[in-house]
Amino acid sequence: MAKERTLKGKTALVTGGSRGIGLAIAHTLGELGANVSICARDAHRLERAVSELKARGISTLGIHADVTLAADVELLVQKTQTSLGPIEIVINNAGTGYFGPVQASTEAVWDSVLDTNLKGVFLLTKAVAPGMIERRGGHIINIASLAGKNSFAGGAIYCASKWGLLGFTHSAAEDLRAYGIRVSAVCPGSVATEFGPHTGKDVNKMLKAEDVAHAVEMLVTQAPQSFVSEISMRPTQKP
Repeated sequence: MAKERTLKGKTALVTGGSRGIGLAIAHTLGELGANVSICARDAHRLERAVSELKARGISTLGIHADVTLAADVELLVQKTQTSLGPIEIVINNAGTGYFGPVQASTEAVWDSVLDTNLKGVFLLTKAVAPGMIERRGGHIINIASLAGKNSFAGGAIYCASKWGLLGFTHSAAEDLRAYGIRVSAVCPGSVATEFGPHTGKDVNKMLKAEDVAHAVEMLVTQAPQSFVSEISMRPTQKP
């Protein structure tokens, strides 16, 4: 069944939009009528994703960008708004992970994970906030993780990034809610994508990227007086 085009004319920006959760979210927002801008560091994957979205009739812009670099983020926002219009929805989805003992890690790994999962969200939020404040509205949705609430062996660096992301999300929500801007977090458990260690897990029992996209759809279509600040997602059965 075709989705009701409740986002027709709106512009959405999805980071890490060339695959997995980000691409599923881009599909959903586009099917709801939004003009969709996606970014990624892998130019070839980005090109394939743009072609896939356009083949479904979705107005799509693909921009090669690294969200850990302020200059890239500023150019990403500028190009999106020039081509598609004011950004009303931002999905901070770009992410990376390290899963191994903290004592075996390196400073470079720490910087890579924290810069992508946390600094990138800060840079993009800061870049789009002035326009949203001026227009008195907008959605910023950060794809976090249940790892932002639960610790596990081998997860020290990844968990630190996602715990920090939840703290950032809820504090930024308080900074921006007076302007009609909603900042929310979606915290999925294990999702059957290329990301993360799935050794020993039954992928048929895991969450799908489309499940996360469904949660994002709920957030961007809620009534104006409603503000869902966080969604936690788990598979029905443990994988």
